[in-house]
Amino acid sequence: MSDRRLTRLHAHEMARGLRAGEFGARELIEAHLHLAHATDRALHAWMFLDDDDARAGADRADARLAAARRDGPAALAALPPLLGIPVGLKDLVVTRGQPSTAGSRILEGFVGPFDAHIAERIREAGAVVLGKTNMDEFAMGSSTEHSAWGPTANPWALDRVPGGSSGGSAAAVAAYHAAVSIGTDTGGSIRQPAALCGVTGMKPTYGRVSRFGIIAFASSLDQVGSFGRDVRDAAALLQTVAGRDDRDSTSSPVPVPDFLADLPDDDDLAAGYLRGLRIGLPREYFVAGMETGVEARVREAVSALESAGAEIVDVALPHTDYGLATYYIVAPAEASANLARYDGIRFGHSVRDGDVLADYLATRGTGFGPEVKRRIMLGTYALSAGYYDAYYVKAQKVRTLIKADFDAAFERVDAIVAPTSPTVAFPLGARLRDPVAMYLSDTCTLPVSVAGLPGLSVPCGLSDGLPVGLQVIGRAWDEGRVLRLGRAFEAITADAEWRRFEPTDLPALDDPSTPPPRVPSIPASGRGGD
Repeated sequence: MSDRRLTRLHAHEMARGLRAGEFGARELIEAHLHLAHATDRALHAWMFLDDDDARAGADRADARLAAARRDGPAALAALPPLLGIPVGLKDLVVTRGQPSTAGSRILEGFVGPFDAHIAERIREAGAVVLGKTNMDEFAMGSSTEHSAWGPTANPWALDRVPGGSSGGSAAAVAAYHAAVSIGTDTGGSIRQPAALCGVTGMKPTYGRVSRFGIIAFASSLDQVGSFGRDVRDAAALLQTVAGRDDRDSTSSPVPVPDFLADLPDDDDLAAGYLRGLRIGLPREYFVAGMETGVEARVREAVSALESAGAEIVDVALPHTDYGLATYYIVAPAEASANLARYDGIRFGHSVRDGDVLADYLATRGTGFGPEVKRRIMLGTYALSAGYYDAYYVKAQKVRTLIKADFDAAFERVDAIVAPTSPTVAFPLGARLRDPVAMYLSDTCTLPVSVAGLPGLSVPCGLSDGLPVGLQVIGRAWDEGRVLRLGRAFEAITADAEWRRFEPTDLPALDDPSTPPPRVPSIPASGRGGD
């Protein structure tokens, strides 16, 4: 099998090939490293590729595979599902001996002294980490244009954004650089880029995955999740990293079920799950400004679910309209506290030209980008004397009401489906003049994050040649049902014409004359006061 063919396989297909001896882990990893190095110039999905560490991981995987073959079929079947599979990590996952910048100059030069919990789990499972993917600075953004190291492009259209803040992780999977990747979701930062890049993205219940070793944005909202090219692959990565970790007091002791056991390879079996399932459709998620093509693809997906035996039930989530305001009080408030640690004294970027206060101000002034500064100021204001009760406390009360809406809906339905993003991928630079317009990119994903619920985005078609995502929302700790519904949707649309298309601009990535992505220059007066 050619190198390029190997990169086109799904992770579960790679696993079968490795166990059957059709190719080795070293061959698989070399194919992905070669493709990433050859085509990332015009994409900029990667912050850092560690070839030596990846090759060493591949050799260890080959040794485990060889030992299992000697021990027989039972030993092969018992191997972890991601053994030998290439993985990308978002640049806020701390890993020992490797840079971790969270997309910010204030962490320039920082090298991890330990492995995050999820990095430990991934390595224990024998998956091979290729490197770190690009992201919006401190995960603050919806387009990956706020990375201090430059934007990432969308493989479907290199002049458009991949979504954010996990845009690098989504683009790496869409461009076949990695089979699966890790993202984090604070207000939609897995699901929205998954939708815009035409891949699958899973945000689990808050507390399902440890945040130990994850560079924080908003501690009560941040959650680690997975990207894959289909539901089974995203589930395999979630299965690998989920579970209790005593180093993170917010990680839950709730047992992690075997997600993969309920996701059959056979499409007929998978589609059968829909018969008799009650699925809620909230009218509030078809927001003003939603593109006509996006709404059409989502409603076609809902019709397909109904035709396959599901019952579609109209549900009301009346406090959805307050999700955006609630999030943009709670998240900046927590960010202002979390980012206070970056003082230029202990690690990362440092300016030392004057007294302590002058150095502190200069370090933060030059180390943080404009979006991070904006959110720190918003959060500090919301927490200040005289405004704490008026803003932060009130936002937390509304957060409870948003969660209560979902609880009431789940008394009537088994799951909820909705659009993931109100638009397809928008042009680079198009929303930087208006931060509020950028924030509205996550209007369909924010309420789920505020409520701490699991959400999945799966591709559901194309609009104007660009991917559209269908969002599946479940009860807390009910990731299994969410994944089964997503897998069933894959099954009933397996023969759809749009599933045969690859990202349109992949050939341009191979052309060495294609320039790196850049954000068009914007007058200072047009940057929302930055």
